[in-house]
Amino acid sequence: MKTLSLEAKLSLFLVFIIGIVVTIVALTYHWLNDILLAALISLAIVLPIGIIIIRWFMIPINKLLSALYHGYSNFLDNDFSISLSKTRNDELGDLVDIYNRVGDALRNERVHLYQRELLLDTVMQSSPLSLVLTESSGVIIYSNNSSRKLFKKGRDINGDRFEQLLNNMPKSFLQSLQTGLNGLFTVSSEKQNDTYHLTQNNFMLNGKKHKLYIFKRLTKEINRQEVNTWKKVIRVISHELNNSLAPISSLAHSGQILSERLAQDKLKEIFESMGERATYLKNFIEGYAEFARLPKPNSVHINGEEFLRRIKSIYSFDLDQKEKSVNLYGDPAQLQQAIVNLLKNAHESGSDGREIEITIKQIKNTTELQILDRGTGMSDQNLKNALLPFYSTKQKGTGLGLPLCREIIEAHGGKMLLNNRTKKGLTVIIVLPFPIKE
Repeated sequence: MKTLSLEAKLSLFLVFIIGIVVTIVALTYHWLNDILLAALISLAIVLPIGIIIIRWFMIPINKLLSALYHGYSNFLDNDFSISLSKTRNDELGDLVDIYNRVGDALRNERVHLYQRELLLDTVMQSSPLSLVLTESSGVIIYSNNSSRKLFKKGRDINGDRFEQLLNNMPKSFLQSLQTGLNGLFTVSSEKQNDTYHLTQNNFMLNGKKHKLYIFKRLTKEINRQEVNTWKKVIRVISHELNNSLAPISSLAHSGQILSERLAQDKLKEIFESMGERATYLKNFIEGYAEFARLPKPNSVHINGEEFLRRIKSIYSFDLDQKEKSVNLYGDPAQLQQAIVNLLKNAHESGSDGREIEITIKQIKNTTELQILDRGTGMSDQNLKNALLPFYSTKQKGTGLGLPLCREIIEAHGGKMLLNNRTKKGLTVIIVLPFPIKE
């Protein structure tokens, strides 16, 4: 129920005071018959009573105004948790109601803002892009998981000077940064060459200059595009050669039959040679076509011990199992094809079969296999080019064995690396993702 307004209350209070003054003056004048003396006596009586009444009237108002003052001061400190109890139904009560509504709105907005910031930070932290935000002085004020892994092996880099951090990285990082331009740069290492794309953006934040660096590793995408290009070339070559080989093979067969009827031994020998070469070339092209037609893997959970035991019946090796039970996740047929091919290379490398070894271990949500031999190893040039299609150091090699293995492993979301061993021999490292069963 709505009570009297503050203005009405003050008006009634004023009328009440005036009425008391007039009454006291009238009574005093009737008693003393002196208007001035009567006025002074009434003032002496009414003034302290009025002060007491005004103080009594203003105490709750002053408390309320003080509470509003402190409440709005808390708003300036981003504290929106305090609400006021509405005890009045006048204009001050309406003011308290507005204050509470403003506090609720600001509190809800802060919750929504926090949730949006949390969502944005989650996206940033999960991004494969390496993000680094610096102040104008070059001090890092924000970084995500990817950048911490890239620049400091996962440790916190906030508060570090970015250029000093880059001094511990390959020179290509600092050089690309100093150009101030966006673009690609390559980082060379013993294991492989990595290609990155750098984006640099300057902007104002809270009135201060900031700079955002975004590093995107493109090695896998470039390798994938390179493989896709080779596949297209292979498909075109296979199609054209097969169109020519089919009639050549047919004509050679017809010529061979005709030479047998005519009893021309020399002619028969020529046609046999033509047929053999056509068959060899057809098989050769089919090997390339297999690389170009590699299907998408049908991945399942695989018992690692049983899987390797079946492979051991094809090529011998020693198994060094770091854990009692290690499993794999992938297409059994494709993974077997890759590992058999790698074991075949190990046996052909000049290594004693007894010195060929496979190690398998689980590392968090990945499975790592290493195939080690004691063969001749590879030169630096061969290590760089070994995974390129058509590159082979063997006299009759097609140059597709290792690229096919890499294609299979990367199709599973993994990676394959080649390293020379300390004394002699080669290590092939295969890292495969292993999703945890729910």
